[in-house]
Amino acid sequence: MTQVAQSSSATTSGPAPAGADVVAPLTFIVPQETKPAFHSTALTGGTQKLFFETESIAVPIADMRPLTDDLSIDREGFELLRHRTAVADLYDDDAIENRYFPEIEALLNARFDAARTAVFDATRRSDGEDGAPNPDGLRGPAVRVHVDYTVKSGPQRVADILGEDEAKRLAENGARIVQVNVWRPISGPVRRSPLALADASSIGAGELVATDQVFPDRIGEIYQVAHAPTQRWYYAPEIDSDEVLLIKGWDSVDDGRARFTPHGAFSFPRTPADAPPRESIEVRALVVIE
Repeated sequence: MTQVAQSSSATTSGPAPAGADVVAPLTFIVPQETKPAFHSTALTGGTQKLFFETESIAVPIADMRPLTDDLSIDREGFELLRHRTAVADLYDDDAIENRYFPEIEALLNARFDAARTAVFDATRRSDGEDGAPNPDGLRGPAVRVHVDYTVKSGPQRVADILGEDEAKRLAENGARIVQVNVWRPISGPVRRSPLALADASSIGAGELVATDQVFPDRIGEIYQVAHAPTQRWYYAPEIDSDEVLLIKGWDSVDDGRARFTPHGAFSFPRTPADAPPRESIEVRALVVIE
């Protein structure tokens, strides 16, 4: 059975404990009159090419660990769980597909009491000099705060993954479909480039900016996030490889619960000088609740 992770003590080079709240800059979009867009790394073969401006704004980022028992993916939009993996090498693509994906499916089926879960993507990231290897290239941390799906692209992703006929059947039968990212450190504890997550209930609709993401063969859509002083941000200090963050990217149900959870990496202000690079893996999945 999945257990909620408990707070852990840690030592850093700074004067405050690693679990203390911090103030750090996050990268936000600057709203503009035309729809923003960017060319993906898959299209450029290197760095993303942006067709919009961003701004770096220092915000309070609270330690989520004291609140762990009360966090809800349907309210805040994220949860921190303790979950060990039996996969020894998370850089092994065959092990990811054949062993890790089934682990994640079982985790999400149990958490949501779901009929099934369809894992459809995995991305490794590192803030080391070269980034982390993936079948489609090297990836570093995603530093702009964003949401992976929108009211438009969420349903489209369901049709892409499950097929148009099945997507139609599920919609007609009133099924609920939740897109969830499962984020885990490959090695830990993480002391560099941790992930900041917004309390979804603190994000106004006008702060979610639909943005075209241009791939070689298609155009997707994600939300970039504009800053507002009412936003509440959290992080999990010293998160380790036997812990996972569940992050809601989209929910087919619009009844007041969290639907979109902004997140992005940030530069931790008390990173020890000898901290190793942050290495992580995120798995994207569709949870089908009938």
